[in-house]
Amino acid sequence: MGAVPSTPRGSDSSQRPPDTAEYLIGTFVAEKSFPISSDFWNKLLQLPLNLHWPSHRVNHACQLFAQNNSCTRHLAKILIHLSWCLQECISTSDASNDAYDKAVNAVYISSVFLKYLIENAKEDNLEEELYLSLDENEPIPKDFVLDENIENLVMHSMLSFISSVDVSPKTYLLHLELLNFMLIAMSTQLLCGPSPGPKDVNPFIDAAMVQESSLVSLVVRKLLLNYITRPGVPLGSASYSIFSEGSQPSVLQRVGSAAANIVLLPFSYLVSSSGGGSRNPLSDCSLLVLLVLIHFHKCVVNNESMTDRSIDSATSDSLLKENTYFSDNPYCKALQNATDFEFDRIDVEGNAHSGPLVRLPFAALFDTLGMCLADESAVLLLYSLLQGNSNFLEYVLVRTDLDTLLMPILEALYNAPRRSANQIYMLLIILLILSQDSSFNASIHKMILPGVPWYKERLLHQTSLGSLMVIILIRTVQYNLSKLRDVYLHTTCLATLANMAPHVHRLSAYASQRLVSLFFMLSRKYNKLAELRENKVQLAKSNSIEGNSLSDDVSTELHIYTDFLRLVLEILNAILSYALPRNPEVVYAILHRQEVFQPFKNHPRFNELLENIYTVLDFFNSRMDAQRMDGEWSVEKVLQVIIINCRSWRGDGMKMFTQLRFTYEQEPHPEEFFIPYVWQLVLSRCGFSFNSGAINLFPIDPPVEKQDTDGGVTHKHHNGDLSMHGLLLDP
Repeated sequence: MGAVPSTPRGSDSSQRPPDTAEYLIGTFVAEKSFPISSDFWNKLLQLPLNLHWPSHRVNHACQLFAQNNSCTRHLAKILIHLSWCLQECISTSDASNDAYDKAVNAVYISSVFLKYLIENAKEDNLEEELYLSLDENEPIPKDFVLDENIENLVMHSMLSFISSVDVSPKTYLLHLELLNFMLIAMSTQLLCGPSPGPKDVNPFIDAAMVQESSLVSLVVRKLLLNYITRPGVPLGSASYSIFSEGSQPSVLQRVGSAAANIVLLPFSYLVSSSGGGSRNPLSDCSLLVLLVLIHFHKCVVNNESMTDRSIDSATSDSLLKENTYFSDNPYCKALQNATDFEFDRIDVEGNAHSGPLVRLPFAALFDTLGMCLADESAVLLLYSLLQGNSNFLEYVLVRTDLDTLLMPILEALYNAPRRSANQIYMLLIILLILSQDSSFNASIHKMILPGVPWYKERLLHQTSLGSLMVIILIRTVQYNLSKLRDVYLHTTCLATLANMAPHVHRLSAYASQRLVSLFFMLSRKYNKLAELRENKVQLAKSNSIEGNSLSDDVSTELHIYTDFLRLVLEILNAILSYALPRNPEVVYAILHRQEVFQPFKNHPRFNELLENIYTVLDFFNSRMDAQRMDGEWSVEKVLQVIIINCRSWRGDGMKMFTQLRFTYEQEPHPEEFFIPYVWQLVLSRCGFSFNSGAINLFPIDPPVEKQDTDGGVTHKHHNGDLSMHGLLLDP
């Protein structure tokens, strides 16, 4: 197997018949330009790609293609032919297998060489590397306009096919390869910086954003339906003999990739070295494409800015950033306006929405998400729906089987050490969004779980879903305190508990104990920081600059933990003020550990809240003292006294504080978190690797963990996880 010839001429190529795949691929990457109307394209796209090239030959072919594409414009031409093939498949209800085969070949060959061009493009030179236009001297067919935007043409054809042609054994492979192509074409985002800028070059995703709203709605609907229905690989189809057992995948056949659960070697530069195949490749790719589309933000320059050409480059870049804005994302809007087709609000109430509406089976979507929440991309989809689509949020909140979503979320948080920090953030924010609704907070305490098999530390029998949620949130705080040490994560957990507190009903004994233990755990951290600050203050008195700096750091963290302790006291107050009669186990837990509150009784930030707790303690302690007991008090006897006296509790002497209600709002520039996060998910799941040296969107190497030698807050993000701080929590 020699190197791919730079041209189809010469002794090497003369030994190959001019209609073999070997010859045609060699010719495609060589220096001779074939007109768009040449019969060469039909031969190339009709021939089965059954080559067995080692990866170095594929890589060499890509290098030759990159050298010659500026003259041949073969990338633009094969994309035009791909578009024509797709249009034929769409327009003919019974399109021939030949049309589909040509389209599959066209999209796969395009994917191979486009990916190489993108990940090897020189900085700020991507458009010139791709040459997505035809030469002025190119003979043009009658039905083609020379200045037609090629990336717009091909994206329109792809999106039209995806949205209008049903997935079947005949069309499955083409659907899958089109989705793979879209991920590759949109991977230009990986070359951009973490903050979208006006100089970013993303020709294909830009083209997707300017499609008509009716097509956008159809695409969003079809991608979600693919995700819901999870169509299987058509193994029994005669058209896909490559899927049959024992078949050997060829180097220029992706055909299979995840679909056949085959790792394609030696095509190592395309296939991810870490990945096995997905069980539902079409479903997975559909979701990844949707996530990329809905989270894209295009930075646009205000036309009235930057008119003075005499300013220097640095000033120009600064002014450029100041005079930019983000254009609307039609895919995001389509998802936000999606409705349940079984209960269409427009039909019932006559409300009008701008543009076509996406109608989805919310019940099937709810059930699918419940089955798939172990997957990070499914968590991100659920977040996107709950945060952006009020119809879906309302649907979720009225479901009587909330355990379908909550149990996998709580199990994932239980296994937090095996989850990324980003996934933990998303899961907690989902719980926070749901906890904003009082009916949700009430209903989760009415649902009794017979058991929780994945909870290993303790047997949880006949525990309410609400009690389990309290237990897991507190466990997450404990994990964060010892491992991640992330202030935002603490805040989100406590905010959710605060939203739940006034609606707590029959909180379990274990959950009640954990709630009081949470105060004790945070108080220990607070005391350590207070002692550390005192030591730093003494150091600062010796006129040490370093001592002053360390003292400020510790004071800041001490202030944070003061807020945390106050928030836990407010949670306990809300339960005692609004729900004490129906929570005797909470009263028991406070009585049992009442000594943990004593050190803070005179603290200026806590005294008002602790007055209420001591009002409760005094009431029940006096009732206990009034009881004549033969023998020692048992847990059952104490609890029985509490239950009896809960009935006579009237709350006399309690100060009523305004109920805390935390709401979630996205930060002003969410794209700085979500775009890198989505692409991390894509690269970990899509089945192909990407040149790590070309990625500017996020750091490849995990950041070095700062050693926590001075008691300060350490932020640690595993495997390049991104900081999501700055999200607004408003009491």
